[in-house]
Amino acid sequence: MAGRGRPRAFDRTTALRKAMTVFWEHGYEGASLTDLTTAMGINSPSLYAAFGCKEQLFREAVAHYGETDGSWTMRALHEHPTARAALAEALRGNVLAFTNPDTPAGCMIVLAATTYTDRSEGVRDHLAEMRRSTEQAFRERVERGIAEGDVPTGADAAKIAAFYNTILQGLSIQARDGADRECLSATAESAIAAWDLLIA
Repeated sequence: MAGRGRPRAFDRTTALRKAMTVFWEHGYEGASLTDLTTAMGINSPSLYAAFGCKEQLFREAVAHYGETDGSWTMRALHEHPTARAALAEALRGNVLAFTNPDTPAGCMIVLAATTYTDRSEGVRDHLAEMRRSTEQAFRERVERGIAEGDVPTGADAAKIAAFYNTILQGLSIQARDGADRECLSATAESAIAAWDLLIA
C-alpha cells in the first residue's frame, strides 16, 4: 500500500500572512519570489506546491487581508445602526489600521497594485474591482439608511459613496507617505463633518 505523502513542513496560514506583509509593503511587482520565500521560510517548490503561482499567492494574501487587517470597513458597515455612524466608523477604524506600527502603512488593496506590467494586468484589475466594491458597499449602506429612515429620501447615495471611498483611499496614500495618526484623524473627522452637507 502506498505511503501517505510527507506533510508540509510549514504552517500555511502563517506563511500566507508573511507573504501578505511582503506584498503589502512592496506591492505585487516589487515583491520578488526571493522576498516571498525568505519571509515565508520556504523554498520555491514548496511555494508552488502550496499556492500554485505568485499571482495565486497574491490573491490568497489579499483575501486574507480582507478577513483580518483589512476588515474594518465591512465590519463597520454591518455593525453600526445608522449609515452615518457606519461610514464614520469605517474612516476612524481605518485610520487606526493604516497607522498600526506593527504592519505596513496604508491599505494593501489600495497600494499593492496600482501600477502593472502586461504580466500583472489581471492583478491590477482584481484590486481595482475590490476598490469599486468598497464604494458599492458604501452606496448600499446609504441606500439602507434611506430605506430605514436615518438618511433623507432625496440623498444621492452614489455621490456620498464616491466621496467617502475617495477619502478612504486618500487616507491610505497619505499614511504610506508618512502622515501620522493625528493628521489622518483630522482629515477623517472633517469628512465625517461633511455628512450633513452631503445628504442635504
